[in-house]
Amino acid sequence: MSEPDHGAPRGMPAELERALAAEVSLRSRMRYVAVGLAGGCAAVLIAVLWATEPRALPVRTQAVFAGLIAVGLAWAAVAAWALTRRRPLYAQDQVVGARLALVVSAVTGIVGTVLAAARGTTTAVLTTAAVGTVLTAIAGLLLARARSRRRELLRLRDVLRGGGA
Repeated sequence: MSEPDHGAPRGMPAELERALAAEVSLRSRMRYVAVGLAGGCAAVLIAVLWATEPRALPVRTQAVFAGLIAVGLAWAAVAAWALTRRRPLYAQDQVVGARLALVVSAVTGIVGTVLAAARGTTTAVLTTAAVGTVLTAIAGLLLARARSRRRELLRLRDVLRGGGA
């Protein structure tokens, strides 16, 4: 019989095990299935709508449709990437998703504000800018949280491997 190793960090394996189990749980994977389907279906729906227009759309509308299709495909790609990984991602999927959310919200806020300035009233410009700023700030906070979670999981992994504290 072997003696238990009292020199190993106590509680750490269970903590890391819980964190990684949440990452690879059925619930987490189903969220990625939903994100992938939503992004892919939105991209396909917009592409079909665009393709079935009887006349050529204005250039601005074509640009918006192309942007929306790109966003939908990007979310579908992130979901596919996360679902095809065969090992724990240590929250890298959350960092990638938060980066995408930050870029999309910032670009949408900027473009929306520019369009409101070109066509709307001062109230429309201020409202669009405020909403864009709030959404970008929320996405930024989600990115900071995802990076922090990733750092913590990697630190726990390294401790368990004996790589330091």
